[in-house]
Amino acid sequence: MHMETVITRKSQGYELVDSGAGEKLERFEKEFAAFCSSSYGIGTNNGTTALHLALVASGIGKGDEVIIPTFTMIATANAIIYSGAKPVLVDSEMETWNMDVSKIEEKITSKTKAIMVVHIYGHPADMDAVTELARKHKLWVIEDAAEAHGAEYKSRKTGNLSDIGCFSFYGNKIITTGEGGMVVTNNEKIADKARLLRSHAFGQPRFIHHKLGYNYRMTNVQAAIGLAQMEKADYLVGRRRENAKMYNVLLCGVDGITTPPEKPGYKNVYWMYGVLVDKDKFGMSKEELMAREQGHLEKWSRLYAGGDPNWVYWDKKYYDLVINTYAQNKEETLRIALEKIGYKGH
Repeated sequence: MHMETVITRKSQGYELVDSGAGEKLERFEKEFAAFCSSSYGIGTNNGTTALHLALVASGIGKGDEVIIPTFTMIATANAIIYSGAKPVLVDSEMETWNMDVSKIEEKITSKTKAIMVVHIYGHPADMDAVTELARKHKLWVIEDAAEAHGAEYKSRKTGNLSDIGCFSFYGNKIITTGEGGMVVTNNEKIADKARLLRSHAFGQPRFIHHKLGYNYRMTNVQAAIGLAQMEKADYLVGRRRENAKMYNVLLCGVDGITTPPEKPGYKNVYWMYGVLVDKDKFGMSKEELMAREQGHLEKWSRLYAGGDPNWVYWDKKYYDLVINTYAQNKEETLRIALEKIGYKGH
């Protein structure tokens, strides 16, 4: 990390930036919004509050329904419940592991106010189809892009594929501020409302409140870390993709293992490198695989993607073939693997 971005230089040494909202936060909001090709960014203290803020800024509340995929993290549903609305689940599909768009319309009712897509593990959802449905039924489209910083759909960045995009900067995310979140949008009214509500909805005069607000502010210190991350955002995304290519090469011959998808026209950023395990072809279920790993650590290898640990599980024969061979002839084995994925180095 470039620490001079986090620390303000003074003539008499260094001084940490102020902990409250300020210039660093404004810069980070602008830079991250620009990274997403969005007009406005509103920093929050985590990704869950970004989702909640997007919902309430859209006017979603008690008695409303919001459609979400079955395959997601609980924060997606929790944010909807916080707003007083009800999450309505739509099953996911096998091609990209995202929401099955063909099953959305049957879940739309008179109470439905929004479709919240989740770009699971960094692979974008089918946004053209979602947008078409939303426009037909006059619904908001909100992106839960917590796992998809820098991902693209038809050359457009996630966060800018809907009415409102929401990101997380938790410690294990591709871009991190330790903890934090961001709402991005091209809708000025939504941006103004979200910015008002995230800080107790202070009015004029300052301590007159006309709306229920929240303490969802991102600190200036978090934003300074975010600015340092933005200096290497493209590199961080690139490393994830490079590592995923290497994993694909190493796993391509393993029967019963399905590697993560990347549909043509989509850019997967592989926040998490997950695999599907076919019990019959692989010889054991994913549960058996995980249990075996816990009891026989010497038979498995832990690999890393972009600095964040991701478990890739190897049976003993694959461990011996790949890991031990690598240990005996590191440079040559790594060179061959890198050539296969077209890696040129930095």
